[in-house]
Amino acid sequence: MALFKRRTVGKPGEWYYCLKHGRVEEGPECRAADRFGPYATREEASHAMETARERNLQWETDPKWHDAPRDEGGPTS
Repeated sequence: MALFKRRTVGKPGEWYYCLKHGRVEEGPECRAADRFGPYATREEASHAMETARERNLQWETDPKWHDAPRDEGGPTS
């Protein structure tokens, strides 16, 4: 018995955005490393790259994810 089975047919209603082919797919047609999802609707999946850009921008500008600036004056004696 195989330890990991490759699921070739996805569940109806699961939508993915394939990074390799640049298209929306119902069910996982491509390998996990090449896709975003699952999304609830085809419409959500079609905006996957836009959603990823927005989330990246939020992360990059979130002060909780950045260290406090270091004192550049160095140690005082």
